[in-house]
This record gives sequence, structure tokens and C-alpha cells, in this order.
Amino acid sequence: MTAHELDEIMTLHWPAVLRGAMRGGDEWMQGFTRSIARHAKRASWRPSLKQEQIMRRLVSELRTAPDNDAEVIER
Repeated sequence: MTAHELDEIMTLHWPAVLRGAMRGGDEWMQGFTRSIARHAKRASWRPSLKQEQIMRRLVSELRTAPDNDAEVIER
């Protein structure tokens, strides 16, 4: 994973992945997503190969999931 890809995932997609895990994920998924968010605050951190694979899978699932609970900003 390049630094650009990591920045994109953590900035654009990971907040939604984290919210989804907290809302409906199991205990392991909640811990994993929080751990990644915490580690990503360090500039020198890079995910392991296994972490990268799970992160990519979660982002992919997020993109293909139906958006049932879209937040209404203005009526």
C-alpha cells in the first residue's frame, strides 16, 4: 500500500468503516478498526500485509453496502 493509498483510506473511508463497526460489528471488528485508527495517527506507521488486506476488504464492503441510514442534512 502506498502512502497515498493509506492517506486516502484513513481520511476518506476509515471514519465510515469505524462508525459501521461500532454500530454493527462484532467485538473483534470494533477493536481492529479502533486499533487501526489509533496506529494511523503516527506518521511512521504502515499496516502489515494482513492488516492491509482486512482494511481493503472493509473499505470494499463499505462501498458496496446499501446506504440505508443516510443522514439528512437539510429538509
